[in-house]
Amino acid sequence: MSTSSGFCRDEFAGVRAVFDEHFASGAELGAALCVTVDGDPVLDLWGGYADPAQTIPWAADTLVNVFSVTKTMTALCALLLVDRGELDLDRRVAHYWPEFAANGKADIEVRHLLSHTSGVSGWDKPIELADIYDTEAAAARLATQAPWWEPGTASGYHAINYGHLIGELVRRITGRSLGRFFADELAGPLGADFHIGTGPEHADRIATLVAPELPDFDLSALDQDSVLIKTLTSPWLEVSETVTPAWRAAEIGAINGHGNARSVARVQSLIANGGELGGRRFLSPATIELIFREQADGLDLALLVPLRFGIGYGLPRPSTFPHIPQGRVCWWAGYGGSMVVNDLDRRITFAYTMNRMATGLIGSDRCDSYLAATFDTVGQVR
Repeated sequence: MSTSSGFCRDEFAGVRAVFDEHFASGAELGAALCVTVDGDPVLDLWGGYADPAQTIPWAADTLVNVFSVTKTMTALCALLLVDRGELDLDRRVAHYWPEFAANGKADIEVRHLLSHTSGVSGWDKPIELADIYDTEAAAARLATQAPWWEPGTASGYHAINYGHLIGELVRRITGRSLGRFFADELAGPLGADFHIGTGPEHADRIATLVAPELPDFDLSALDQDSVLIKTLTSPWLEVSETVTPAWRAAEIGAINGHGNARSVARVQSLIANGGELGGRRFLSPATIELIFREQADGLDLALLVPLRFGIGYGLPRPSTFPHIPQGRVCWWAGYGGSMVVNDLDRRITFAYTMNRMATGLIGSDRCDSYLAATFDTVGQVR
């Protein structure tokens, strides 16, 4: 008897079994898993509880903060503008946002923002988390800064400010905020229950995150001028803040998108499906190919993990992430374990969201087991 709800095509029963095992063992609290092929779900599962007290069942429409999976939605917004000829990856950011040229940033190109190679991976201190909720003011602060390393020479994960940078370009070009543009151009047309800026009307559907148990580590012992420390502490992210209405309502296009596996897979499957979904073409094949323009491959200065970035997405790097399939694949993950993977060769999108966070910034053992089961199945079926 399955413990998860939803549906699953018979050939994906092995994936469901792995999902159910994690609930049975207590590894999962609440979670959702969705896999699409040719844009259509072949597996759409959810289970467990939306709250730590285990009083609220995780429902079909439960939402959760997916952290950096939000970046893939922000990247799609930029790619839509590229496709329409309104944004050029190889133009200087200052062409669209003149103030950004200050302090040695005149030559930074749009592609550098989208690939975490701009040198502007966080805010100069002092800054508090609440300061970034006003996205225009926070973007204006970024425009005044000097880069923390030579732009274009390496990636330094733009952990918290990615959406402020890309979002300001969206605002300058369209006159709309990132959250509004995303709702108008992607979530709305696709019927996807995903939000960048989540209003109070959704509050009773949002699962409570359970922060990971982090090892006792004295950050003050590290070089306070390192890209790692400056990026990850400017500002410091407290998981407990994610329950506040102010956090939820802010349009933080790097880390505060709220959705579920179904809505993540729905939006992102337009990549795996060649740019066309629901009878409408969103992106040309040429625009999708831009995702695979490698911009960085090596030790990321902010995370100190070897990463490979294209335009807006991570690209496969088997030695670092063996469970991400090789080929024309683009992906990214959120703090605590959420993940989306687009496999263009097999026209598959994999999405996983949960509320019991794992310790890693990128991926988790649970996610790896679902990925392995999914792509093992796909290898047998196709």
